[in-house]
Amino acid sequence: MRDTEKERPHNQGAAHADLIGVEFDCFDAEREEITLRFTAPDSFITPRGTVQGGLVAGFLDEVMGWAHVWATDHEEAPLNLDITMTLIRPVMAGPLVGKGRVIKRGRRVIYLEGELFDDAGNLLARSTSTAIPTPRPGSEA
Repeated sequence: MRDTEKERPHNQGAAHADLIGVEFDCFDAEREEITLRFTAPDSFITPRGTVQGGLVAGFLDEVMGWAHVWATDHEEAPLNLDITMTLIRPVMAGPLVGKGRVIKRGRRVIYLEGELFDDAGNLLARSTSTAIPTPRPGSEA
């Protein structure tokens, strides 16, 4: 596990990262799995009392994408071809934990997976993505 990213803000300067309250927790290089923490604000809540589904997809997209970024030592970023999401339990405002991992990485296609948990460790949502590896904007590649 390496946690050097804690030395600099996660996704510094990206408005969407501020919006979803993302913070880096850790990356497990052996498993190619990243853990990010989020804070879902009250403004994300629908009249049903839960976080709007598209915003849940945003949390999952963030963890899946950053799993690939870290797995390639920040050289590549995935370009999504599709994202599939399953909502398992209601997602409420407050702290959330996301885990993203690379399932399989090829030269032309990447398969990613993400999970979103509440603070108690309950699985709230799960996602998969098929993506294309591309040079990461701002990388030396």
